[in-house]
Amino acid sequence: MTAPDQPGRHDTAEDRRIRRSWVIFGGSFLALGMLAALQAIMFPTPFSWATLALLGVVGIAAIRHRVAVQSLETDRRVEAESFARILQGLSRSVSPDAIIEAIVEELGAGTGADHIVVVRRRPDSRVLEATLVNARTGGPTSTTLFPISDLEDPPAMAEADRREPVAIPIEVRTPVLATPAGPATPAAATPPAVVDASRTAGRPRSADDAELIANRIATRARRVYGLKHTLAAPLTAGSGVIGAIVVSRRTADPWPASAQRILGGAAAEASAALSRAYSHRQAEARAATDALTGLPNRRYFDEYCSLLSRRRRAEDAIGILMVDIDRFKRLNDTHGHAVGDEVLRSVAGAIAGAVREDDVPARYGGEEFAVVLRNPSRGEAVEVGERIRDAVASLDLRRIGVASTSVSVGVAVADEPGRPIPEVIERADNALYEAKRQGRDRVIAA
Repeated sequence: MTAPDQPGRHDTAEDRRIRRSWVIFGGSFLALGMLAALQAIMFPTPFSWATLALLGVVGIAAIRHRVAVQSLETDRRVEAESFARILQGLSRSVSPDAIIEAIVEELGAGTGADHIVVVRRRPDSRVLEATLVNARTGGPTSTTLFPISDLEDPPAMAEADRREPVAIPIEVRTPVLATPAGPATPAAATPPAVVDASRTAGRPRSADDAELIANRIATRARRVYGLKHTLAAPLTAGSGVIGAIVVSRRTADPWPASAQRILGGAAAEASAALSRAYSHRQAEARAATDALTGLPNRRYFDEYCSLLSRRRRAEDAIGILMVDIDRFKRLNDTHGHAVGDEVLRSVAGAIAGAVREDDVPARYGGEEFAVVLRNPSRGEAVEVGERIRDAVASLDLRRIGVASTSVSVGVAVADEPGRPIPEVIERADNALYEAKRQGRDRVIAA
């Protein structure tokens, strides 16, 4: 127990000054009350009794004010600690999924919500993904797809609200929460507006687009998950609104201001963290993509092969196709580099369309391409090579003044355990040169 003259863990110099001021006020008020009571007893007049009654009212009001101030200070302190823990969790989160998981647990405790729904657009697809978390039990999460129109078409909100929702459960997983590690500095951004969707669903659609989108997403969440009494805040990125955080509880009491501030602050910080994560992911994607063809580049190909080598199981087969555009130098010299670039783009598209879903095509360098095949037989690898050769031969390049083009393909498959991938690449490369020597426009297997 903390001694009276020892400051508590949260005690500050300002707290001690406030406490001393109340002691002085209380002592002075008590002395004044005693004098007023003595006067009323010794000289009973209506004025003296009125003065004593007024002092009693002032005393009760002062006590109520003190209790209210202490309650407000406690709430603000709890709110600040909750927000600090949210920031600490975000400081350790580098992926979008980790960012969402980092705020869920503390957001539930800070707002008193029973359920939390985080809805966000995936940066690499037109998918609006909603994740429901039970803040009370901490059970497994439920992930559902919402219509992308909820995010992209604010003027059509009223019509969307009238339609029945379409929800497709796609997974159930248990969140792994990030461990706080050190203080974080709040972002300078102003927290977005918080929308009590259960109370504003019927009002005119004249608010800001971000508020409208958050309101619509909350409406969808209530319908899909059967939630009541929701509060929502939009998630934003550089390109605009990318989703919303929706909290829900069973009781119909108005949401306290502290819950609105915590949700708004959490949404602002999560938005900033998601923007950083998406920007980092886009930068990595640009670094691993060939700017001309849009295929993965040589760096990505080498890193992928290295990762594949480490994770490859003994029974896994690996196939490599080396693809080279025939007589590309002559084409460049005859038609110019602009036409040559267009041919490269067309051939890259033909290769990407001819390979299997799990195969990885890449621009290996110059006019040469490479394809990694997962678990192919020798016959399947040759078949993919033939599909590529046929797809390129079928290209219509007359619009750029080129009659046709062709490719030579070298194939190598390692179905025995332990064979290094660089050796498979070398064998495919040798097979490619053999295809060139035999007259080009053909597939040769090592």
